[in-house]
Amino acid sequence: MSETVVVVVPDADILASTVAARLAIRIIDAQAVHGTASVVLTGGRVAAKVLRQLRDLPAAAAIDWSRVDLWWGDERFLPAGDPDRNETQAREAVLDALPLDPARVHAMPASDGPDGDDADAAAERYSAEVSAAGLRFDVLMLGVGEDGHVASLFPGHPVLEKSGVAVATYDSPKPPPTRITLTLATIGNADEVWLVAAGPDKAEPIGTVLRGGDLPAAHAKGVRKTLFLLDEAAASKR
Repeated sequence: MSETVVVVVPDADILASTVAARLAIRIIDAQAVHGTASVVLTGGRVAAKVLRQLRDLPAAAAIDWSRVDLWWGDERFLPAGDPDRNETQAREAVLDALPLDPARVHAMPASDGPDGDDADAAAERYSAEVSAAGLRFDVLMLGVGEDGHVASLFPGHPVLEKSGVAVATYDSPKPPPTRITLTLATIGNADEVWLVAAGPDKAEPIGTVLRGGDLPAAHAKGVRKTLFLLDEAAASKR
């Protein structure tokens, strides 16, 4: 049975360092158990801070970065290198400075990739890549939107009901409208799901989810653990 844990820290900066420290330990533990670690990254301000903190942690010296697989929970379907892509932001934050194996950095396809502007084909390509890797994630990190969305799974949106590993959505309520996202079913295959939120604008959805409300974030649960990592502002209505 999945365990739910809520961790609250004073502010967004401390939250970033807390998440980074937990992630370093989780990667080290995963590599000790099965030789590799598989992590799904999210976008947003806190995520970029987490990556920067992770790079500078003394514990990071114990990580074999060549045996870390990085994935993304969702992506804006834009050209490669576009500053609004989660991949671009992660690379600028830290990825390009780490000794990662390029073959283990699994970016979601860009709109100028081999599938062109066919987001459905691009989602199928990513689905095949995830499936070939065995659908196993040690940690899957998610931000939580002001409306309670996670990845590109928005409240009341038809994409919530879609099956498969990764799917395209052409009418996201947040720009850009065309995106690729992991499905709730895929998110639920992760060993641990971490929902990371900071700021007063996240207090209402976090409170709703922790009280059992029906938002997309409430359906993002790990096989072994679901971890809410919050600052005091985001946790103020729980």
